Amino acid sequence: MKASFEIAGRQVGGGAPCYVIAEAGANHDRDLSKAKKLIEVAAQAGADAVKFQTYTGSGLYSKYTPPFEYLKDLTTESPVELLDRIALPREWQPDLKSHADALGITWFSSPFDQDAVDSLEEVGVAAYKIASFEIVDLDLIRKCASTGKPMIISTGMAKLGEIEDALEACEKEGNDAVALLHCVSSYPAPPEHANLRAMETMRKAFGVPVGFSDHTLGYAVAVAAAALGADIIEKHFTLDRSVPGPDHPFALEPDELAAMVEGIRQAQSALGDGRKGGPTLPEAGEMYELARRSLVAATDIAAGTVIERHMLTAKRPGFGIPPKYIDWVVGRRAKRDIRQDEVITQDMI
Repeated sequence: MKASFEIAGRQVGGGAPCYVIAEAGANHDRDLSKAKKLIEVAAQAGADAVKFQTYTGSGLYSKYTPPFEYLKDLTTESPVELLDRIALPREWQPDLKSHADALGITWFSSPFDQDAVDSLEEVGVAAYKIASFEIVDLDLIRKCASTGKPMIISTGMAKLGEIEDALEACEKEGNDAVALLHCVSSYPAPPEHANLRAMETMRKAFGVPVGFSDHTLGYAVAVAAAALGADIIEKHFTLDRSVPGPDHPFALEPDELAAMVEGIRQAQSALGDGRKGGPTLPEAGEMYELARRSLVAATDIAAGTVIERHMLTAKRPGFGIPPKYIDWVVGRRAKRDIRQDEVITQDMI
C-alpha cells in the first residue's frame, strides 16, 4: 500500500497539507439549486473536495428494518422510506460535477450499490469514498477498487481484521492507493468518544494515509485531528442547521466550515519541523538579542576596579555577557570606566 497518492493532482499523505472533504450528504434536500449552493459554499470555504452520497433506500435497507431510535423525533418513516425520499437523484450527478469543476473543487460521491459505482464512473469521479457501514461489503469495495481510482475507506466500528479485509480486497484489484478514516458512528458523536489516537494506530498497522471523519458538534475535534497529523478530514456541512433532516443537526454552517478549514490549515502549519533551539525565524532574531538577559553594571565601575558580585545585575538586552558567566567576570578588572546600567561585554574586562 502507498504512503501517499494523488486525487485530481492533489497529494494526500506523505506530509502534504490535510485533504479536507466537505460532506454534503443528504443536505441538498432534493433541491438541485441547494445542491449547487452547497458546492459553492465548500469551494468558498477552501475545502479540497465536496462529497455527496449515491444510494436508494430500497437498495440499502431491507423493508423489514426497524426505525432508528436516534431519528424517532424526526420522522416516523421506515429507513427505506426516509432514504428514498432524501436520496440524491442520479441524473443530477453530471451537472453537479460540472459545477464543481467550474469552481475548482473536486466532486465525488459515496456509492452504496453496484449501480451507483457505474453511474459515478460515467460522470468521471476522481476518487471513491466507502462509508463506515459498507466496509464489510467487500464486493462493493472490489467494484470501486477495480476502477483504479483512489479509495478512502471509513472505519467506524470496524475491527482491525475487518480493515485488513477491505485493504486486501483493494490489493487484489491492483489498487494500492487507499486511505483510512477513523470515525465514531454516532450522530452527533460526543467529543470524549473521538479517540483520535486511533489514527496513529491505523497508520502504524497499515502504512497508509489516515484521517478522521468527524461527526462531533462544532469543529474543535477536527482541528485537533489535524494537529495530530490527520492526512484527511471529512466533515458534514449544511446551509442551515435548523432545517429538518438526518444530516442537518450535526453539520457545520457555511461560516463554520470556512473557520474549520482555516483552523486545520493553521494547526498543521503550527506543527513545524520539530527542531528546538535558538531563533528559528528572522523576526525572532531581534527578540533573541534584545529580550534575553545580559550582565549589566549595577553601579558605576571605574577603570582598574576589581569587579565584585554586588556590582553586577542581570537585565535585558541580550547582546552582552550571559548571566551564567557571572562567576567568570567576578574578580576581573575593568579595562575602562563602566557606567551604571551599561551592558557588560568581554572587551570591557
